[in-house]
Amino acid sequence: MHLQQELECLPTKIKCLVEAAEFLGNIISEAGVSGHEDKVAAVVQKGMSGLFDEARTDALGNLIVLKRGIGRAPHPRVMLAAHMDEIGLMVTKIEDQGCLRVTQIGGIDRRILPGLEVIVHGRKKLPGVVGAKPPHVQERGEREKSVKWEDLYVDIGLAGDEARELVQIGDTITFAQTPIKLQGQFMAGKTMDDRAGVGVLYECLRALKTMRHHADVYCVATVQEEVGVRGATTSTYGIVPDVGIAIDVGFGDQASVPEYQSISMDKGPGISIGPAVHPAIHERLKSVAGELEISVQVDPSPHPGGTDAFAIQIARAGIPTALISIPLRYMHTAVETVCLTDIERAGRLLAEFIVRIDKKFVEGLKCF
Repeated sequence: MHLQQELECLPTKIKCLVEAAEFLGNIISEAGVSGHEDKVAAVVQKGMSGLFDEARTDALGNLIVLKRGIGRAPHPRVMLAAHMDEIGLMVTKIEDQGCLRVTQIGGIDRRILPGLEVIVHGRKKLPGVVGAKPPHVQERGEREKSVKWEDLYVDIGLAGDEARELVQIGDTITFAQTPIKLQGQFMAGKTMDDRAGVGVLYECLRALKTMRHHADVYCVATVQEEVGVRGATTSTYGIVPDVGIAIDVGFGDQASVPEYQSISMDKGPGISIGPAVHPAIHERLKSVAGELEISVQVDPSPHPGGTDAFAIQIARAGIPTALISIPLRYMHTAVETVCLTDIERAGRLLAEFIVRIDKKFVEGLKCF
């Protein structure tokens, strides 16, 4: 795109980024650890209102929105999946002095927990803080190691009996982090992994609203990815897509992370390559990006597990699959950081990819 065209499109792009930031801010502000995503799903569906033809929630809790294709049936089925669950904590014991012993839901780095503000989802939302033994009274060996789970607790400011009236074993706990607008188009907050991916679904649907496409597009906000890609497993089985694309986050460039293990922020989404990715879909995504001058990066993904792409690929008799990664800094913390332009580029790329899908392309995927 030439400079003059870029300048003419600038007001529209700014408006889109503002709307994307609002949508993303709303969904990352809602609590929804794995297995408790229903409130998040409601916020996502409301935010996508007007962009789809049909919406439903399946038995496991996945939100599935469908935008139908035009023309004569049968239509190719394209599934886009991004998980909406978040990591968090669960109450395992209420001590007599009122502190709550906890364990993890999903993969949490214990090093980030001491001093964090949290919300305990008991009979009502209760503010709390994560406490641990002060360094002044630790043994020398303790100071050199991460705090053990048994030495961590959540303090809500109540004694044991008072705490038990409002909290019970099994209640969930989430980070009490509000969205942070950083400089430029950078935004930080909890649950960007992977509600930034849900933001890509939103951007894709918004782009498709003004496009003609033959494929039926199923956008799925999946559940329980952080505890075993469960939502993607069941939703793929029900949809049986011809093409499946997972959108997740990748390691964005940051201090202390080697360049070869990261993808650059604000340089576009990563198009993954590896065992879980069908070569023809990978090449088509790169081709579309090149044709439209959408900035993208190739993201080596040698390990097939860990994202919804793995579950999609091995569903039923096998699904041709791809993986798009949004660069993200500080993964699995309360301040996960993304660049909104990467989300916009990913959504636009997927929409342009979808409008180019035809019967010939789908049939070609059956042969490597």
